[in-house]
Amino acid sequence: MTNPKPGTSDGQIRWGILGTGFIAGLQTQDLIDNGFTVQAVGSRTLESSKVFSGKFSIPTANDSYEALVTDPAVDVVYVATPHTFHHAHALLALNAGKHVLIEKPFTINAREAREIVELAESKGLVALEAMWSRFLPHMVRIREIIHDGTLGEIRKIVASHNQNLPKDPAHRLNDPALGGGALLDLGIYPVSFAFDVLGVPEIIRASASMTATGVDRQTAAIFEYPQGQQALVDCALDADGATRAVVIGTEGWIDIEPIWSNPTPFTRFDTHGNVLERFDEPVKGRGMQFQAAEMERLIHAGATAGTVLPPSESVAVMAAMDEIRRQIGLSYEADATPEGAPNH
Repeated sequence: MTNPKPGTSDGQIRWGILGTGFIAGLQTQDLIDNGFTVQAVGSRTLESSKVFSGKFSIPTANDSYEALVTDPAVDVVYVATPHTFHHAHALLALNAGKHVLIEKPFTINAREAREIVELAESKGLVALEAMWSRFLPHMVRIREIIHDGTLGEIRKIVASHNQNLPKDPAHRLNDPALGGGALLDLGIYPVSFAFDVLGVPEIIRASASMTATGVDRQTAAIFEYPQGQQALVDCALDADGATRAVVIGTEGWIDIEPIWSNPTPFTRFDTHGNVLERFDEPVKGRGMQFQAAEMERLIHAGATAGTVLPPSESVAVMAAMDEIRRQIGLSYEADATPEGAPNH
């Protein structure tokens, strides 16, 4: 079964929204606007669920996450809680027999990611990371160009994600107890992009500057690959930047405009700087419907992994994030295994 066009739904699969925060609202709006069936929402309180369900005309408001994931009218759960809860809430949904779309970053660390993937595979369910940029039209086209070989050998990517975000020490972005810091919230985009284009790096070299609360305010890393390719990735949560990305090959390059991880134009050049292609395809809404369409495609196909972002790659990305954090000295409570041994 196929959808009539990219980023849309046949409406047969019923979605449950776990969490009622800002990102949950963005995803829900894109679902509704593109024909997806949003059946239920769950929060820690019935009041929060009712407010959210009223705003989006969702049929069922649940007073707990448990009630949401056990609702027989829900087929797939979108996990939209803070980073530190992704693991527990994904396992909750999977154990209830529900497919899960897990907001990025997939988890806090690779150990948690592996546990989710192993459980999903054992149950024949989909566990997809909501790295929405992977599924946007401009990223689809960029992968086509790279695959066609018109850029020659890919030698380097450069990708930044810098924003000027809240400075309040109690904000989740600055709170180590909630997985705060630039890397997990913003750096995940360029790190995932490096994996998308070049794969798993052989060597990672990273450095960072920290906030007074003990999380990274800015982080930069160089990924090195066996054939000499490099990825230069950086992020910051207290200073805006160009937030561009570039893919450089021996026969040309691609310049992706700000904000490169959002729906945005790109230009492909030859080695002399001549424009070979200008991509500027409008996207309805924020563009989060494309990852939801991939989830539904996998469910309809009876598959647990796609080629754009298989669960194994989400685990590998988290392992790279773990290594970056090890080098910059950033750890979280979840980095200790249940037995208390360090997870490095």
